[in-house]
Amino acid sequence: MSTDLKLNVTINPDVKESDFNSSLEISPHGGKVNVVRRLIGGFLPQGRMAGGRATNERSRGNRVVSENDEVNVHTGERRAHEPKVRSGPLISGAAYCLSSCSMILLNKVVLSSYAFSAGISLMFYQNLICSIIVIILGLCGAVSLEKLSWKLVKVWIPVNLIFVGMLVSGMYSLKYINIAMVTILKNMTNILTAVGELYIFRKRQSQKVWTAMFFMIISAVSGGITDLSFDATGYTWQLVNCILTASYSLTLRRIMDTAKSVTKSGSLNEVSMVLLNNLLSLPFGVFLIIIFDEWTYVINADVINIPMFWVVATVSGLLGLAISFTSMWFLNQTGPTTYSLVGSLNKIPISIAGLLLFNVPLSLPNLFSILFGLFAGIFFAKAKMS
Repeated sequence: MSTDLKLNVTINPDVKESDFNSSLEISPHGGKVNVVRRLIGGFLPQGRMAGGRATNERSRGNRVVSENDEVNVHTGERRAHEPKVRSGPLISGAAYCLSSCSMILLNKVVLSSYAFSAGISLMFYQNLICSIIVIILGLCGAVSLEKLSWKLVKVWIPVNLIFVGMLVSGMYSLKYINIAMVTILKNMTNILTAVGELYIFRKRQSQKVWTAMFFMIISAVSGGITDLSFDATGYTWQLVNCILTASYSLTLRRIMDTAKSVTKSGSLNEVSMVLLNNLLSLPFGVFLIIIFDEWTYVINADVINIPMFWVVATVSGLLGLAISFTSMWFLNQTGPTTYSLVGSLNKIPISIAGLLLFNVPLSLPNLFSILFGLFAGIFFAKAKMS
């Protein structure tokens, strides 16, 4: 699945979700990157969840009588914790980047290297895995899950339909287009989202943001013109994916309050949103598999007899959930600004790895277009922060 799938919940309640649409990646399993905040809270020390602090208060009962000795003790404590504080953002950032890159590359392997043409079936399989894992975590008490009701399901169905379409279109675009161009073309989602925010929520962007989006358009057009492996089918799927991804983000913002009002607790935690999206996507997935006759292809495909194919497909699904964990961890260790910038910079190694690992035919103009698009994405992220 694409890693650009992005919830309307942030660590800081004073920061609006729309401020980070450009650089926060939508989780492929149904929510913003911070969709597992409650789950992360079960694994990380409480101090980190309360604001990213890695140290706890020193016990009040062991105070040193001498003021100078007390100062020395506190200083020594801080120095002892400093390596952990410094290594936390580094380790969490590396884990986030690694899981994000690995998922895209593995999905590309499944769809292209193994020539697996059933993108809907792959989506169904990965969402099934994630649903089972979240349910098991809920039964074990590791996470708190909202009890599903028919009222909640009816409210959430429009969002889920867009979610399913977004995942399916992302699968097929990745099958036909090289990873670098998929990354650049996804920038168009930011433009569609900004336009939607302007007309729906009356949110205006700064001049720098519109300039960055103009650069994105230039890079996307020039990249398509100079793409030696241009595929009209793949570009069509990617255009559909951009429209659906922007629609998902905008629709989710409008429906969140309604969804919370129909729950028994009056709220809807992040993990419940992940489960809701993945569970509801399963019957829609089965329906699409039957309509497009994918089941016939799957049961007769030789690739399903290859054990390594199932390993890669399963791991890519697990990585989708891992992105939620690691991105939340990284966000807690750093902050929205650092996270947003790293999210944009992370597109660079993904693009380079995609070009090298899959032997993509490349011209100098196309390479320049890709680099220009990556620069536009970074400029966009910084413009949104200012």
